[in-house]
Amino acid sequence: MGKIAFVFPGQGSQKVGMAKDVYESVPAATEVFRTADEALGFSLSNLIFEGPDTELKQTSNTQPALLTASIALLEAFKEKGIEADYVAGHSLGEYSALVAAGVLSFEDAVQIVRARGQYMEEAVPGGQGAMAAVLGADREALGVLCREVSESGDTVELANINCPGQIVISGVKEGVAAVSERVKEAGGKRAIAIEVSGPFHSSLMKGAADKLADKLSTATFSPAKVPVVANVTARPAEDGQFQNLLTTQVYSPVLWEDSVTWLIEQGVNTFVEIGSGNVLTGLIKKTDKTVKLYNVNSLETLEATAADLKNNN
Repeated sequence: MGKIAFVFPGQGSQKVGMAKDVYESVPAATEVFRTADEALGFSLSNLIFEGPDTELKQTSNTQPALLTASIALLEAFKEKGIEADYVAGHSLGEYSALVAAGVLSFEDAVQIVRARGQYMEEAVPGGQGAMAAVLGADREALGVLCREVSESGDTVELANINCPGQIVISGVKEGVAAVSERVKEAGGKRAIAIEVSGPFHSSLMKGAADKLADKLSTATFSPAKVPVVANVTARPAEDGQFQNLLTTQVYSPVLWEDSVTWLIEQGVNTFVEIGSGNVLTGLIKKTDKTVKLYNVNSLETLEATAADLKNNN
């Protein structure tokens, strides 16, 4: 039996009604939603279960909502007695990973990501920033192309290195459009615009990062119980580094492909995605087709995953 990594999704995986079945049937999960509502001072659980979708999609709502759904599913899954050797999360998902590793309390984390979402929304006026997923491009060549366009005054940077053949770019609208039109120069097939409220993981988020640093300075960071692979370095974070890494993460690329590759090199052959959707499962499959992949995004998948892991152990 190889090692197991729990991975947690980021923005874009949210959907109305997520984790409602565990909320209704597992007391530990119910408690997570109750804690979120209390910590934020409004009914986040109502927004998650009832919508509307337009409101759930607002970054300042999406971030605490996804964190809450992931941790509720995690608490329900923990009752099955399966433990991770490593944890990691994609962008916002890194906060779920930190809660899973005991670095942050859920209460602190949900308040931090609510603020993080607000700071990210405020960092760049609406309509000025953009993101796009570039398919098939060479990473180095795309980086060169982004630098070329940025030098002409329209900032555009690599934001998410997701898996072989999928890299997200981020920056001002004009910069993203210019690179999108020229992706073939970097060996790319095409670029697909992503519906987001800002140019996340680009240097345009520095203002948001400064505010987040102040917010993070009020939180308590405990030593990690399991290694947390950080987005910024694609390596386990050392105790004492978390605050700095989370600040830097807001305006730096998410090295997801590198994180997955590193985990596999450490002997991880089983990835369990815990949270809404199955985005990370798809990305991991494109990085390595030989690993075992599971989703814990509902009561049904939770039960099936636990049963299968126990049978194969």
